[in-house]
Amino acid sequence: MRAALLVRAGEPLDVVDVDLEPPRAGEVRVRVVACGVCHSDLSLVQGNFPLMGPTVPGHEAAGVVQEVGDGVTQLAVGDHVVLSPNPACGHCEYCTRGRHAICANSMSIATSMFPDGSTRLSRGGDLVFRGLGLAAWADEVVVPQAGAVRVDPDVPLDVACVIGCAVQTGVGAAINTARVEPGDQVLVMGAGGVGISVVQGAAIAGASRIIVSDPSESRREQALRFGATDVIDPSTTDAVARTVELTGIGADVAFDAAGSAALVEAGVDAVRSGGTVVMVGAPPPDQNASLNVATAMFMEKRVIGSLLGSCWAPRDIPRLVALWRAGRLDLDGMVTARRPLEQVNDALDDLDAGRGLRTVLMISDA
Repeated sequence: MRAALLVRAGEPLDVVDVDLEPPRAGEVRVRVVACGVCHSDLSLVQGNFPLMGPTVPGHEAAGVVQEVGDGVTQLAVGDHVVLSPNPACGHCEYCTRGRHAICANSMSIATSMFPDGSTRLSRGGDLVFRGLGLAAWADEVVVPQAGAVRVDPDVPLDVACVIGCAVQTGVGAAINTARVEPGDQVLVMGAGGVGISVVQGAAIAGASRIIVSDPSESRREQALRFGATDVIDPSTTDAVARTVELTGIGADVAFDAAGSAALVEAGVDAVRSGGTVVMVGAPPPDQNASLNVATAMFMEKRVIGSLLGSCWAPRDIPRLVALWRAGRLDLDGMVTARRPLEQVNDALDDLDAGRGLRTVLMISDA
């Protein structure tokens, strides 16, 4: 099958033939229709995330089930599905506590392998890794049945694919992780696909003020269309001071949607006493943020992580589709470009330059 292969960080990807094993027990094979180009993929390509070896990126996908393994009961051939890069096992200590996002048996988004150390992918007999847990810049993928959530056939897969990462991550961070309440004032730092999804999640939750800070003028304009009430250009304005000025006390919640230690530190300064900073974007693993512990203690400020929006795909993907159907969640507007798989490097260049909001690679017809 075709796949966009990353061999060395910092070099262009090549679309080559890669071998994919059939699904094992509890797994399904999915023909990928569409896959978004996420900033985490760009970080992997640029070398900001560790590269284990030859890797197929892509983790924000939707497609059609082609084959089911033994014991699969939730899906059938022909089902349209949205894929999750971090499927939960459902029975570990964390899952039984309702913390599916940090399932002890599903860290493939970090390891680029299945829990047993395999990948189901190879080229010329050599192992190929599943970039960020899915490897969906390819004709097909094999995933656990828990990682493929059925959607109705009338849901356009080139739009639904963005639910897989950006929308789960951003909307989930606002609703599941931060539990934004009606009337809250929030600050969103970074207005890419994840940041815009945070904006939409905060609006759905009833936030009264949604401040967005991003150096890109076009992304600030987009943020206003998606529900932001105020925008800040951090290259010309002190975002912390402006947030305090706008809110009168500081934000109730601040979101780092770019994966930056500096933005986490800014968030701590921007929230009020008792406020919360949510780390949503995926930072390089060598970044560290400084925190004055006395200030945090006396002012009861919290800094918390949010992996994939604290989502559980079987629960949250149908909810997000329902919000889209009700007109409360704009998925269509998030997709600003579509390209064939062969233009994957151009799509990455667009993302790196801040052109558009979300480019979707069209892998096959629905």
